Amino acid sequence: MDKKRILASVVVFLILAVLVYLQYRHWRTFDWGTFWSQTHRIKKIHVLHGIALIYLGYLMRALRWKIFLKPVRPKTTARELISPTLVGFTGIALLGRAGEFIRPYLIARRTDLPFSSQLAVWAVERIFDVGAFAVLTVAAIFLPTALPSIPHPEYYRRFQEAGFALIALVVGTTVVAIIIGRNGEAAAQWVEQRFSHLSSNFGHKMAEKVREFGTGLNTIHGPLSLLWLTLVSVGMWYVIALAYQEVTHSYGVDALAIPVSQLLILMGSSMVGSMLQLPAVGGGSQMATIATLSSVFDVPPEMAASCGILLWLVTFAAVVPVGLLLAHRERLSLRKLSVESH
Repeated sequence: MDKKRILASVVVFLILAVLVYLQYRHWRTFDWGTFWSQTHRIKKIHVLHGIALIYLGYLMRALRWKIFLKPVRPKTTARELISPTLVGFTGIALLGRAGEFIRPYLIARRTDLPFSSQLAVWAVERIFDVGAFAVLTVAAIFLPTALPSIPHPEYYRRFQEAGFALIALVVGTTVVAIIIGRNGEAAAQWVEQRFSHLSSNFGHKMAEKVREFGTGLNTIHGPLSLLWLTLVSVGMWYVIALAYQEVTHSYGVDALAIPVSQLLILMGSSMVGSMLQLPAVGGGSQMATIATLSSVFDVPPEMAASCGILLWLVTFAAVVPVGLLLAHRERLSLRKLSVESH
């Protein structure tokens, strides 16, 4: 691990330590006995259903990448991409951001394609993720019977504002993607000139990112491909929302009988919190989920903490056993892959 990563991990640890301390001060009456009692009473069949849905989501990711590869590797099957997908997400779970590029790196090796081309696909994939999640969230926010029924209606206005921000983000990203897709080289040159006054090297790197992104956009080979990518992306995020619902419903209490339309808010908070993650243990995702359950949905502190941790285990960490097994079978070292992919 280089000095920058060590420094970043230390900063994240300190921020999380402060957040945990503040939460602890807020929950001075936290009862660990109640926490363990409620955790032991969960209905395990719901948790298993949640894990199965998360794995279905990984299969859908492999299918989506297969669609991206069709112009250059039409014979590649989704089945061939399952192992790189599971090993890649295991890398993220255990190594944090250091493992983020393992998946495109493994896919590039398996399909005998340049790593840069699969990084470009990875960048375009992020747009579909943001867009699909935004579509589901905005639909939930503006449904007449969805969010107004949350225990604290005063949050509804804030969620509406967040919905408008998501719409603006998706529209802006789409416009940028269209511009780069049609005039990629011109856009890259403009970016290089625009940022060269800061540093010629920085401007050049930014231009290369634009060119790589343009290459990734070339994998969308027509309206039918775009339709399939959109449907798979929206379906995948809905499946993940159903996994969240299985976990919350495993407690069998009214406080956690949260409908899917409202669970999208919980998913959003988890995604924002995941920006502050420590390798193997997470941190930010659990904290954000616990805080949202407690403040927005009026879930008691002990149950919110238990559910937040269980959600992280199911949605982030459940991939690890199978991912490590596949990595061992293929004689892959996650740390070595992390170094090679950066």
